[in-house]
Amino acid sequence: MTIAENKKAFFDYFIEERYEAGLVLEGWEVKAIRAGRAQLKEGYVVLQRGAFYLIGAHISALAAASTHITPDSIRSRKLLLNADEIKKLVGKVEQRGYTVVPLNLHYKGGRIKLDIGLAKGKKQHDKRDADRARDEKREAQQAMKKLVK
Repeated sequence: MTIAENKKAFFDYFIEERYEAGLVLEGWEVKAIRAGRAQLKEGYVVLQRGAFYLIGAHISALAAASTHITPDSIRSRKLLLNADEIKKLVGKVEQRGYTVVPLNLHYKGGRIKLDIGLAKGKKQHDKRDADRARDEKREAQQAMKKLVK
């Protein structure tokens, strides 16, 4: 079940590979995510100290959060990946001009997971081509709908 999705990533990047990563979360963050208070729109993934971190994703605290903590809604959160996946991603990010972007926050087996994508940036003309193809597809569907009626 999807919690939050980063639709802008599909518009700005060509997604070549997808990986599923766990997240290191605090208790109040899990409660807030379960309440649907997460947003990936401005989030990005960076490599720091040999590990990947999710930065800029916004998880707003609930009003009933514990009083003995001070929640930081945009703190960096460590991603949990296998060592082989980290090596593969590091090689591509550092050498070939790829970037890693967050795609989807979802539940899997009662745990919160994050889909990340190995992506290459789109140029402006690529974005226009994608818009044009999407518009043509929509028009074709509308024409088919009219024919069926």
